[in-house]
Amino acid sequence: MRDDELRICGLTAVRARFERNPSSIIRLYFDEPTSRKIAPLCRALAATRRIYRCVEPAELEKIAGSVHHGGIVAVVAVPAQRVASATDAAQWAKGKEPLVVLDGIGNAHNLGAIARTAAFFGVPRLAIAGDRTSARPGEAAYRVAEGGLEFVEIWTVEDIPAFLRALAAAGYDVVGAATRGGKSARGEAGGRKSASPWALVLGNEEQGLAQETAAACTRLVTIPGSGRIESLNVSAAAAVLLHGLVSARPGR
Repeated sequence: MRDDELRICGLTAVRARFERNPSSIIRLYFDEPTSRKIAPLCRALAATRRIYRCVEPAELEKIAGSVHHGGIVAVVAVPAQRVASATDAAQWAKGKEPLVVLDGIGNAHNLGAIARTAAFFGVPRLAIAGDRTSARPGEAAYRVAEGGLEFVEIWTVEDIPAFLRALAAAGYDVVGAATRGGKSARGEAGGRKSASPWALVLGNEEQGLAQETAAACTRLVTIPGSGRIESLNVSAAAAVLLHGLVSARPGR
């Protein structure tokens, strides 16, 4: 594997990549059972003279770098990094496009799960903190996303609080997910039906929203529970809140 290459594992994820961007697949490896399910992929790769190969399970595990390969591995180019700016925020606001902002999500599995949920609800992009501790859309995230990362743009943000203020200035309802102290998220994600676009902000798995990040939100919401457990996993919280925000759109 080269530094500019990425492995996408799992049949659903690989099929999603093929349907969205077939030319991005550089090489394809699969086991014998999976070979019966991917004839169109192989024909397309053969037509463009790219490598595809049926290999033994031990070799596929070595290629994947994991036992969790789902019978198939596509090698693709690492996507270019896009940095979000205030100008981008204003442009997205004009289209009333929803957004998820991740402030310090460090677990790649959580990133993948949130991307899958965002794609399910039709959210077109995620903005993630640009620091080194934040998870990036690598192999684990692609596997967990089950194709979701093919439908969600990933942007990085160098200064999350400043970016949230730019979103608010552009007309976004910037909704921060707080473990405690926010308005109850029961029903329409704690808000009213509004024509304004919204941005859901989710904090670190352990610390939650940073204080400066929370202060830059236009409102905070908290998911009410039984009190037996302090909070949900961040990816589960994302699913609950996204459902509420999508349901709160006018006309829903």
